[in-house]
Amino acid sequence: MRQILPGVYEENKRFLAEATEKIFSEELVKVNGRQYREWQPTRSKLAAAIAKGIQVHIGSESKMLYLGAAHGYTISFLPCKKIFAVEFAARVARELVMLADQRENILPIIEDANQPNKYYHMMEAVDIVFQDIAQRNQAEILAKNCDLFLKKGGIAMLAVKSRSIDVTEKPSKIFADVKRQLEERFKILDYRNLEPMQKDHAFFVCLKR
Repeated sequence: MRQILPGVYEENKRFLAEATEKIFSEELVKVNGRQYREWQPTRSKLAAAIAKGIQVHIGSESKMLYLGAAHGYTISFLPCKKIFAVEFAARVARELVMLADQRENILPIIEDANQPNKYYHMMEAVDIVFQDIAQRNQAEILAKNCDLFLKKGGIAMLAVKSRSIDVTEKPSKIFADVKRQLEERFKILDYRNLEPMQKDHAFFVCLKR
C-alpha cells in the first residue's frame, strides 16, 4: 500500500482510509487484516485530483479552512489537526455538525463563505484553504478568504465547476479565465481537469506569495 495522506492509502487504484465503521454508507474493505473506508474520486473533488496525479501536502499538524464543506464527506478522510468547515446550506450543515460531534478536529461554521468577515472571530491562521463552492465568483471567494486567513507561503486549493460560472461557455475557456484570475494573486503550482471522475470540473493548487 502506498500512503497518499496520513492514514490514507492507495491499494489497487483504490483510496482507503483506516476506519472502524462506515460514516457515509461507503464500502468497507479489509487488507491484511485491517479495515478501511473507501474514498471515492467520484464523490470527492480532492480525491479525484489526487487520482489525476496532483500532489497535496496535508499533514497531521496542518490547519485547514474548508469552504463548501457540505455534509463532510471529504473532510472525514482528512488528517488535519484542525479543519474550520464552512457551509451555508442548512440541510447538509446539520450532517456536518453531526460529523463534528464525532471528530474533535472539525469545527463547523454555518456561514456564507462569500462573507468571511462574519466568521472572522471564529478563525485562526491556517496552512491550507480548500474551496469547493459552485458559485459564479469562485476565484473571488477563494481570494477573500486567503487574504484574511491563509499564512504567507500557505496552499490554496480550488475545485472549479465550470457550469456554475457560465453554462453556455466551453469549460476549457472558463478554466483558462479562472487561471488568469488566480495568477494575479497566487503562484499556480498544479492544475488538472477532473474528467471523467468529476464532470466539468478542474482543480488548481496555488501558493500564497
